[in-house]
Amino acid sequence: MVRLVELNRNNYWEVIKLTVLENQRDYIVSNAVSMGQAKVQPECIPLAIYEEEQLVGFLMYCMDEDDHEYWIYRIMIDQAYQGRGYGKRALKLVCEKIQEDTNHHRIYLGVHKENIMARRLYESMGFIPDGRAFGQEIVYQLIY
Repeated sequence: MVRLVELNRNNYWEVIKLTVLENQRDYIVSNAVSMGQAKVQPECIPLAIYEEEQLVGFLMYCMDEDDHEYWIYRIMIDQAYQGRGYGKRALKLVCEKIQEDTNHHRIYLGVHKENIMARRLYESMGFIPDGRAFGQEIVYQLIY
């Protein structure tokens, strides 16, 4: 069963060691950079993704201070665990967590325009492009 776990001194270094496939490295910043961002932007919530007791990935979401909307800033599954549905299940869990806030009805995320695998995942979960782009990233939204 996939579960989301707060970062702590017991999993911090292992999360930093997670990597994506070589052809995916241009699509995502390192987990260490994300953790640094969470330190200076305390609205960011970094979480480790586990399958049972095995660390398989990382994600980070927040209530963005600029637009006051929920954003999923990062989601990655280690290259050794991709293709097993962990990303989809983790995305579902974080969306369910965000949807507990009934004052908001949208979740946003950005995805590199060439990251076809991620775009398919997000679209399969109901995310659609909202017409915006930031550099090489397309903004997707989920309306709930």
